[in-house]
Amino acid sequence: MPGTPLNLQIILGSIRPTRQVERVAPWVTNRAVAHGAFQVEVIDLRDWPLPHFAEHLGSIGDFADPTYSDPLVKRWNAKIRQADAYLFITPEYNHSVPGVLKNAIDSVFVSFAFRNKPVAAVGYSVGLAAGTRALEHLALIMIETEAAPIRNSVLIPKVGEAFDEAGNPADRATEVALQIVLDDLAWWGHMLRESRQQGELLPGNFRMMAAMSAGEAD
Repeated sequence: MPGTPLNLQIILGSIRPTRQVERVAPWVTNRAVAHGAFQVEVIDLRDWPLPHFAEHLGSIGDFADPTYSDPLVKRWNAKIRQADAYLFITPEYNHSVPGVLKNAIDSVFVSFAFRNKPVAAVGYSVGLAAGTRALEHLALIMIETEAAPIRNSVLIPKVGEAFDEAGNPADRATEVALQIVLDDLAWWGHMLRESRQQGELLPGNFRMMAAMSAGEAD
């Protein structure tokens, strides 16, 4: 893939003491590094104890450089903005993503840091569901952030049995699925980065407000 490497953030979506992401993340990270298209950074939400989302227009300060209600939220928005692409690794809680992951995504507020960047996901579970329903919800959440979720994903059922002693998937289809996801992230990442560099439309909400204001002035 041409161009400088993409900044890929691999975001771990669970903070439970007994989380199974430790089985999955090393394999995903190693394959992403070996792919060659990415500079890889692992973002562990354990390292980002974000407050429960409560931002509003009065708490952000200057739109051009939001202060937010907590310095950690400001740093979080700046961290997410650094990436060109995102790969979430998440379990499924009650047919959806963990609350801590939803809160982290919601906290990317006003900065539009996810906007016009590709997103993919690896879902896992201790049972047969493999995080399928969580990934369906995650795609809808990311559309609302104006990110670009890709179609392909990685689904890992029975995660406790899914890897051998060397940390490799027991099922070759899992390996192939991750390769497809990484290839898609690389292709979309380069295309969207180039497009962002050429200029972006304002978010639709801003364009709507401007059009309505112009209409009132007529």
